[in-house]
Amino acid sequence: MVSDTGSLPDKRQVAASFSRAADSYDSVAALQRAVGNALLRHLPGDFAPEDWLDLGSGTGYFSRALAERFPDSDGLALDIAEGMLRHARPLGGASRFVAGDAERLPLVCDARSLIFSSLAVQWCADFAAVLAEARRVLKPGGVFAFSSLCVGTLQELRDSWQAVDGFVHVNRFRRLEDYQRLCADSGLATLELATRPEVLYYPDLRTLTHELKALGAHNLNPGRPGGLTGRARILALVEAYERFRQPQGLPATYQVVYGVLKKEV
Repeated sequence: MVSDTGSLPDKRQVAASFSRAADSYDSVAALQRAVGNALLRHLPGDFAPEDWLDLGSGTGYFSRALAERFPDSDGLALDIAEGMLRHARPLGGASRFVAGDAERLPLVCDARSLIFSSLAVQWCADFAAVLAEARRVLKPGGVFAFSSLCVGTLQELRDSWQAVDGFVHVNRFRRLEDYQRLCADSGLATLELATRPEVLYYPDLRTLTHELKALGAHNLNPGRPGGLTGRARILALVEAYERFRQPQGLPATYQVVYGVLKKEV
């Protein structure tokens, strides 16, 4: 089994996967909405940005939420997945929708008062570059607020696959300690950095795996097994996952990281 600190998915595969999922994403995005709304609540209470960037904007759900919360500010939505941008543009929220990479933002220095990024940066292999770009693009006094995922996410599914075979079937995520170290070294002031588990429950394993596919968040790891998964292995996986069943259903735990950083004047 490859360790959690191994290679993250290739960004071209991430872009293609989320582009394909654009039309189905919002129908199964309960976790994403809950986490994004929680991130909005983590913003400083008196913060009123002149302009904002929704980084990894996806279907534009939080671009529209930001536009509603800050009606007098100028909004920019940016995503690496063209399919997500095509879906979001007609729905509004931001004044511009731009294809771009969080590790190399197509923006000038000191351009935005707020960078808001919910459940996107876990797909970036070089989070130090994301932080450096955030620091470059933020105006003095600006805020970078992000939510992400860390090790322990989908641990029930990972452990169940481990009982079946030794392949990488579940996406890897960074350790919380990596987030802490990278944020401390970023040159941005850390106002908040914490993790909180979110647990969803499913009637069966098929419902969980269908949701992950509809989100575009199914297994994108290097080293994942190719081809179809045999029936015998699927039955073994179902049996292994059933050991985690609770009265509410089969649990899927997401370890969510919330960070609020500030570029000091």
